[in-house]
Amino acid sequence: MKKFISMTLAFMVTTFILAGCNSGADETVKVGLNGSGIPIWEKVADLAAEEGIELELVEFADYVRPNLALADGDVDINAFQTVSYFDAFIEEHDLDLEPIATTIIAPMGIYSEKYESVNEIPEGGKVALPKEATNMGRALLLLEQAGLIGLPDDFDGNGDLDKIEENPKNLEFEPVVAAQTPRVLPDVAVSVINNGIAVEAGFIPVEDAIFREDDTATPYINIIAARADETDNEAYQKIAEIYQTEEVADHIREVYDNSLIPTYVELEEIGW
Repeated sequence: MKKFISMTLAFMVTTFILAGCNSGADETVKVGLNGSGIPIWEKVADLAAEEGIELELVEFADYVRPNLALADGDVDINAFQTVSYFDAFIEEHDLDLEPIATTIIAPMGIYSEKYESVNEIPEGGKVALPKEATNMGRALLLLEQAGLIGLPDDFDGNGDLDKIEENPKNLEFEPVVAAQTPRVLPDVAVSVINNGIAVEAGFIPVEDAIFREDDTATPYINIIAARADETDNEAYQKIAEIYQTEEVADHIREVYDNSLIPTYVELEEIGW
């Protein structure tokens, strides 16, 4: 009987020790996303699991709740937004959040059914661009980058057509609802189209745009964000490291047919 009790106790102690060791082996991290990012993060989740980190992907249907959920502790990190949107949102809502890594850029582009280069756009050509405030500011910066207009040196991406200081070709601008920018192509010289809308219209942005943003358009690089006091969390940093591997970059290019550009830059380059 004593031998049986001793063996039983030994088994219980061993089981407790093993359970204690295993309970800390894996860490679960909740990642706030919107639907468009799910295929990327499923790949990241598979790779993170190999490192002992389980990712729980939490999908949101809008662009407001993911940051509020992060601030409230309902998710641990999120990945759905550009630097420009993030900076404006945390200032408006007074949230103590910070980026921990960059991810992708979804390039806005200039498209045309008539011309193969922005240099071919004629005097007085008609330019369609999205009329929503944030979209229009981004479109104006793109048109300036293409050499078609001039903007104030301090233009921060916020503003409308009144911000145009130089228009050497006397272009005519036609603001339209963003979703309509592909549909007006037959009626204009060029149209400035958001990445997602271009893809929905059947375009491959990196191939079909006659001019597009590249990975130097820092306000529009997407990020992974965390609460400010947890930016050094080892698991979060490991997840960021996994995202920025060439394996994930290749996955992004393949799944999104080159419509998204993996963009891995230092945080200092995006103003952090």
